[in-house]
Amino acid sequence: MNSLHLITLFGLFLCSLSVHGTEKLNVVFILADDMSRDTWGAYGGKDCRTPNIDQLAKDGIRFDRAYCTVAMCAPFRQELYSGRSPWRTGTLPNHSKSVSETKSIVHYLKPIGYRVALLGKSHVGPNECYPFERLGDVSKRVDANPETLDKAKAFMDDCRKTKNPFCLFIGSHDSHAPFTTGDPSAYDAKKITVPPYWVDTPELREVMIQYYAEITNFDRLVGMMRQELEKRNLWENTIFMVCSEQGTQLPFAKWTCYDNGLHTGLVAHWPNRSKPGSVIKELISTADITPSLVEELGGKLQKNAVDGKSFLNLLKGQKEPIHKYVYGAFTNCRIIDNRERVYPIRSIRNKRYSLIYNPNHESKTSNVTLTQALKMIEDAKTKPKELNPTGSWVAKPDKSKMEQALVHKLHNRDEFELYDLQKDPFEMNNLADDPKHQKVQSRLKSALMAKLKELDDSNPITTEKGFFSVSVKKSKKN
Repeated sequence: MNSLHLITLFGLFLCSLSVHGTEKLNVVFILADDMSRDTWGAYGGKDCRTPNIDQLAKDGIRFDRAYCTVAMCAPFRQELYSGRSPWRTGTLPNHSKSVSETKSIVHYLKPIGYRVALLGKSHVGPNECYPFERLGDVSKRVDANPETLDKAKAFMDDCRKTKNPFCLFIGSHDSHAPFTTGDPSAYDAKKITVPPYWVDTPELREVMIQYYAEITNFDRLVGMMRQELEKRNLWENTIFMVCSEQGTQLPFAKWTCYDNGLHTGLVAHWPNRSKPGSVIKELISTADITPSLVEELGGKLQKNAVDGKSFLNLLKGQKEPIHKYVYGAFTNCRIIDNRERVYPIRSIRNKRYSLIYNPNHESKTSNVTLTQALKMIEDAKTKPKELNPTGSWVAKPDKSKMEQALVHKLHNRDEFELYDLQKDPFEMNNLADDPKHQKVQSRLKSALMAKLKELDDSNPITTEKGFFSVSVKKSKKN
């Protein structure tokens, strides 16, 4: 081997060290808004086009059992950024802010030289708990992708000047109603497939293609950001994560503890940690993301600083699970149209079964998307000028038994719901009264009640009344 060849190899070796050894990794985390994971091709979606997300899953990692605790925007984001459960941050209700002692990823990364920024939708507070560099919100009325890209580029350019590694969170508004971006004409409402957990009506189909258009627009942002990182030679030195947030505002997802609400889509490019096409099948929680990033990037967490656990060992290929169960919660308090409705929901899941507990099951649940349907059910004389999707379910003539059951399920739930996620991934068949599943139910119920006791939430109805009384006091002051 001649000397020139040796010098070349040594130079390549030094370059490798600079990227993967001494140079700190960057982070870009892109978060959707009310987007169900089953729309992504990476998770089996057939109709909605998500080529960039699907390619990211093929090139990197797909998390198959990632769950949030609460399927609402503010609780989700504060769990993500703090690594703490919503019970601990005091953010079980939507539109809530974390208790003052809450620490977030900013507190852990800034001391080791990172600039930690938030671009786009925030929905977290107070600032002392989430002291991001605020790069500003972006438009919801028009396609915000160009604006988002320009602000991200300016931030990365500035980080290069200041010689700081960066951790950039991008909060898109896409897939949150009202649907205003993307190109619905790219989809044919008559040709898409309506999932079995929804009642097929023309009104639903029209909303679905608007929703799909925004998902495809979000997917474009993913591709634009990846292309920009590659162009800047940052791709191999950047952890790049894309998350669907909680499920859609369409029925049985957001504002519930069903799988369609809590089961989040999460795909990632994570340098040096995984082979292309890796699939993590163990349970992980949204609260695990901050401790995983902090550990990877060299930060320090004090004991009990977070509730989540690092999943780095799973990325290395180890099979030891980090969670036996993941838990879920919902409260009607402080959501639009139903601020005074007391209807808490709690849940527990393992890798196969989900158990949902509705302690106030003799009452009715509702949210802004279900209000029209509830009024139509309670008063047959109600004739809305324009039907929304759930209103169209009620108005649909000659409903099948399954469709009647879905309409009933909009507002009425059994005290306990048990589902076999392996055989029934859409949670259509409640096994709570099946004698064959009583042992499973008993085991899950005991674990759930023990956890709620630990969280000082043994009586969720009392917990929710407490939230309501707090919100009433605040409204009187304002």
